[in-house]
Amino acid sequence: MRTLIAGFAGCFLLWTAVAAAPPNPLEISAYGGLPAIDFMQLAPSGARLALVSVSGDVRSLVVKDLAGAVLFTGPLGAAKVRDIAWAGDDHLLVSASQTQRLDVSDDSQEFTHVIALNLTTKKLVTVFANREDIFSAVFGDYGTAEIGGRWYGFFGGVTLNKTRGFDASLSSKSYPDLYRVDLDTGRSELVDRARQRRDWVIDRSGAIVAYSEYDDKSGEWSLYAGAGGAPLFTSREPTHDIALAGAGRTSGTAIVDAATDEEWALATKAHAQLPVDGRIGSFIHDPVSGYLVGVVLEGDRRDQTFFDPVLQAKLGGLRKALGASASLISWSSDGKQVIALTDGGSDPGTYWLLNGKEAKALAYAYPGIPDANVGDAKAIEYHAADGLVIHAILTLPPGRDPRRLPLVVLPHGGPEGHDALGFDWWAQAFAGRGYAVLQPNFRGSDNYGKEFRDAGFGEWGHKMQTDISDGVAELARQGLVDPARACIVGGSYGGYAALAGVTVQHGLYRCAVSVAGLSDLNHMLNWETRLESGDARNPATRYWRQFMGVKKDGDPALRVISPAQLAAQADAPVLLIYGVDDTVVPIKQSQMMEQALKAAGKPVETVVLKGEDHWLSRGETRTAMLRAAVRFVEANNPPDR
Repeated sequence: MRTLIAGFAGCFLLWTAVAAAPPNPLEISAYGGLPAIDFMQLAPSGARLALVSVSGDVRSLVVKDLAGAVLFTGPLGAAKVRDIAWAGDDHLLVSASQTQRLDVSDDSQEFTHVIALNLTTKKLVTVFANREDIFSAVFGDYGTAEIGGRWYGFFGGVTLNKTRGFDASLSSKSYPDLYRVDLDTGRSELVDRARQRRDWVIDRSGAIVAYSEYDDKSGEWSLYAGAGGAPLFTSREPTHDIALAGAGRTSGTAIVDAATDEEWALATKAHAQLPVDGRIGSFIHDPVSGYLVGVVLEGDRRDQTFFDPVLQAKLGGLRKALGASASLISWSSDGKQVIALTDGGSDPGTYWLLNGKEAKALAYAYPGIPDANVGDAKAIEYHAADGLVIHAILTLPPGRDPRRLPLVVLPHGGPEGHDALGFDWWAQAFAGRGYAVLQPNFRGSDNYGKEFRDAGFGEWGHKMQTDISDGVAELARQGLVDPARACIVGGSYGGYAALAGVTVQHGLYRCAVSVAGLSDLNHMLNWETRLESGDARNPATRYWRQFMGVKKDGDPALRVISPAQLAAQADAPVLLIYGVDDTVVPIKQSQMMEQALKAAGKPVETVVLKGEDHWLSRGETRTAMLRAAVRFVEANNPPDR
């Protein structure tokens, strides 16, 4: 692994090289493999850091001192790690998920498990593993606290009620209770019983500062101070479009994440919007104090801003030296040591240690991808047919003349998601093969404000779809791409958009690749309702109906925008890819599309990823997906070589 130590004045020059000619294409596994390094976190003292290293699909937990000496390493195997966090300097929490099928359900579910490691004793404890009356998975992580010299974690856990030999409490009508868990022994104690959906804010003494409660049937969300009493605030949010987002900036405050993000002083009920210039996308809490120290603003780029002046000064210095993509991902409690990440431009992802005024490159997320093989990504804007401004990310193939390029359209999932500037392994894999890649943030995307998100309601298969093709038309008008050489590729909602691009729409794309995409919207709504024990009043079903623009399941309006119902009209070859462990979009959606296309005599291929989930969490199957998608696009829409 390369190393670099440089002062601020010279760091930015490292990333200014530009390829003069098209580089040789890399093997697809360079893009499809999992990042070599992930989840890098400094201990509160700043004396050591933890990370997850990856080789193939095998992950390992590694702890080093700042000089690079390994203090601990332990295999995590093929566990799908989702996060790591410190509790003091001697305890590490590793969160990982697993796909499980319960005896009481025909559907698989993705469950999170948390393992606590004591670095001094090397003892491992799995949260809730020693309790037969609590389901062995974690449903919410509410922080840690040192109490009486011992470290505890606060987690949501489903208390079991045994009925006729099976666990009835794992139905949708059971809600996680709050437990306090000793991180050395695993002993758990009930802190608060939940009668409805709850979230909590816990201070560093282990006390409940605030909690929220959501009623699925009425859609009412309420905020409470402390452990009980009358609600401070109640709002009707049918689709649960509101959340308790942790502690505020000072003691006795909490953040309500809603249309107007507000900080509540719980004792006085005073509340006000946070003092930031822009729309808030997410919140940054200090891992030691638990207080809010910054936010991430919505837009084309991951844009952090910190209320803490020390951290804001560190971020400003790093961006002057390393460019606008620099973001802080971890820091010591005194702010003297900081871990930062840069990605974008020609940088596929570099972790930096800022120690004083020196920045040291610690590790590379994709060491097998040279800078010259990274395509230039830019934020662009264009107008939809009705005049709405659409933001998008355009990635150009490295070393190629940006004129009349073949195109891959890569719409994001969600649909309430977004694409932003930064290294995107999926887009870069196609760019490395000579394609321009367009990632449109169509109406309904979530990082341009609530009004833009709400503009997508009822536009599923309509303006959300034409927003995508309007981007193709604009790039063609500018002469950047050849509109006769375009394919559309996407996952989840993006997979739906790909299928709709050759069934709902026509004459636009030479092929479509759907990864875990939706094909029959009425079937999807019925599945969501069944997951909630047949109760259509649940927020998930109400949410999907709102986006799709219908008031009930079985609405005939969904047939005309469901690709499986329009398979006979498909005007281009289709590749379907899905993982058998998908718990978000049922695999039946891909199977129905395959059957419909075959029945209509349309060209279709299918790739089944064994052991893979909705998020493409494994390197081997992620690479298999990418290899199949690139092969299919190259066969149906060959790039210039």
